[in-house]
Amino acid sequence: MIMWLSDMKIIAHIKTPFREKFGIPRQSGLLDTEGQIIFEKEYRVREAFRGLEDYSHIWILWNFSEHNENEWSPTVRPPLLGGNKRMGVFATRSPFRPNPIGLSCVKLEKIEYTRDFGPVLHISGADLMDGTPIYDIKPYLAYADSFPNAICGFTKNLSERKIDVRVETDLSDKIPQKTKEEIIKVLSHNPTPSYKGEGKTYKMKYADYDISFEIRESILYITDIKNKRAASPISRPN
Repeated sequence: MIMWLSDMKIIAHIKTPFREKFGIPRQSGLLDTEGQIIFEKEYRVREAFRGLEDYSHIWILWNFSEHNENEWSPTVRPPLLGGNKRMGVFATRSPFRPNPIGLSCVKLEKIEYTRDFGPVLHISGADLMDGTPIYDIKPYLAYADSFPNAICGFTKNLSERKIDVRVETDLSDKIPQKTKEEIIKVLSHNPTPSYKGEGKTYKMKYADYDISFEIRESILYITDIKNKRAASPISRPN
């Protein structure tokens, strides 16, 4: 029996501080940003999680829910190549795929058994937008999933672009210190397209905050942060 993508069941959704695509780390594990995986009612079965607490990392199979499923491209412009060189989509992790399926490896911090939402997985290192649908969870197996000598194609001599971040606005009464540090870490990975150049004001949503920043002479300056208090926990049917 063939199962089509439309037949796949959404088993959970994830809660993260990333309210939009812009600013999300380009790969999982680059940041230790916290998140929670909240399961649909049908899958809140405690026995289904037996033994999972013995693993430190898990694989998440998820849906590029903000991407047009009917639109894919045989070639894409990887950000690490400056956006001016095309590679085959199957040689990248671009969302412009025939099937909008993502794969991330994250750290499993703990499993919390709650009254309202059943088992909730607390994770760190996710590269998923808040509310992303999840198809499956699998344990990470170091003996089978790790290949230290693997050849990494066009990325072998490249690294995630890091940038110095400076704050030009007074944040003392606007934002908790922990959240400030998280935002600086996110921005230090430079979410801007490298081919766009400098001199533009960018805006990013993170948790309850709208952040404005600019890049000048290869330094990222946070120019303003507004607390929108728009964030709310993911609510699922009980």
